[in-house]
Amino acid sequence: MTLATVDARGRPRARMVLLKLADERGFTFYTNQRSAKARELAARPHAALVLWWRELHRQVRIEGRVRPVSAAEADAYFAARPRGAQLGAWASPQSAVIASRLALDRELARAGERFARRDVARPPHWGGYRLVPRVIEFWQGRPDRMHDRLRYARSGRGWTRARLAP
Repeated sequence: MTLATVDARGRPRARMVLLKLADERGFTFYTNQRSAKARELAARPHAALVLWWRELHRQVRIEGRVRPVSAAEADAYFAARPRGAQLGAWASPQSAVIASRLALDRELARAGERFARRDVARPPHWGGYRLVPRVIEFWQGRPDRMHDRLRYARSGRGWTRARLAP
């Protein structure tokens, strides 16, 4: 999915992230908490998501407040990740400028040596976020460009639905 945040100057920034879980609590993804996206979410804990299915000509747009997931949730997901991804979480200073690919590969090798004979622990700077939706819009494309758009907005304990013009 695409995650959009806002930087310190109010400029939008978007990137692809893995949607790990969608449930009644919201939409969950994980990242290095020192990354640009994590810093932006710490300063302004609101974001937008876009999920796109080209073959179906459908998208879902979601806007809402973002909150960190619990340490227990982050631990459980981290433990389920492939070992290479776990080691990469230790090796990569995500979003930071690095000297070279070789330097990054050396950090990965160091992480591999550190955890050679044991499980890889979750780094203290790695965790998850859950976007709690305030607005969800479903879009169905049509060849005549008269697309179907339905917006659901949180209203008290429920949702209100509105049809939007294409």
